[in-house]
Amino acid sequence: MRNFIILVDDNDKVVGKEDKLLTHKNGLQHRAFSVLIINDKNQMLIHKRNSAKYHSGSLWTNACCSHPVHEEDLIEAAHRRLKEEMGFNCPLKEVFSFKYYYKFDNGLVENEYDHVFVGLYNSNLVHPDPTEVESYKWIDYDLLLEDVENNNEEYTVWFKKIIKRLVQDKIDIFEVF
Repeated sequence: MRNFIILVDDNDKVVGKEDKLLTHKNGLQHRAFSVLIINDKNQMLIHKRNSAKYHSGSLWTNACCSHPVHEEDLIEAAHRRLKEEMGFNCPLKEVFSFKYYYKFDNGLVENEYDHVFVGLYNSNLVHPDPTEVESYKWIDYDLLLEDVENNNEEYTVWFKKIIKRLVQDKIDIFEVF
């Protein structure tokens, strides 16, 4: 069965659907989401993508990111993928959205209208899918900001853009809940 994702215009209005791989090969703008998970200790949960991923393998990123499939509600998709990728679920709130375009050296293109959600999770019960996640860790937020700045090449493109937006716009994700 083909994995159809949602194509959108510059205002996030649905304009169609397309196979996920064809969407990335042709650089079509599509809806995506990124989930940031925090805890009450001012830490963020990040994971290292499986090295076999079709792009950005072995890079550190936010807890979960993906695409809603055709006719799937955005928040439902975010909860579904968080459970599938990290093995847990928690309350989520959308904090902002942004568009970005990036061409990988393997010819695939991310042309995303990305919705960023924050979730609060105060448990160590994390059961990541090994096909998605090589490793994971809770990291102090200030240390994370410093590491993204000093070791930029070790993080995914979208995660660096999210972190930059959080810092530039002074968005306090620890005040969301």
